[in-house]
Amino acid sequence: MGFFEAVRVALIEKFATFDGRARRSEYWYFQLFAGIVGGLAMGLIGMNEDSLGIVSLVTLFVFALFVPSLAVTVRRLHDTGRSGWFYLIAFVPLIGGILVFIWTCSRGTEGMNRYGSDPLNAA
Repeated sequence: MGFFEAVRVALIEKFATFDGRARRSEYWYFQLFAGIVGGLAMGLIGMNEDSLGIVSLVTLFVFALFVPSLAVTVRRLHDTGRSGWFYLIAFVPLIGGILVFIWTCSRGTEGMNRYGSDPLNAA
């Protein structure tokens, strides 16, 4: 799955789909997209002296990307055989974010698991 396909799937096809599984490429390409958009938006704030309108735009982007980001993370955890509720571990200081990072980097469960079929076989 390429960059643009991953962004299209996360933003359009599976915007708020919390069931099923997501490949590593779908997850990481979408996170890259969100990081680029966030970085550009923050850069706009720094360049503009009257930043109220820009801050409103950044806030809109954050809200627009929140649900698909949450959904793709839950689907990524499903691919590793974990419940989406494991994402709450990210709120545990220091170790939580590291654990979620390791899980999202891990190879998914081969074949069928309780969250659906292997997304690598669907390709």
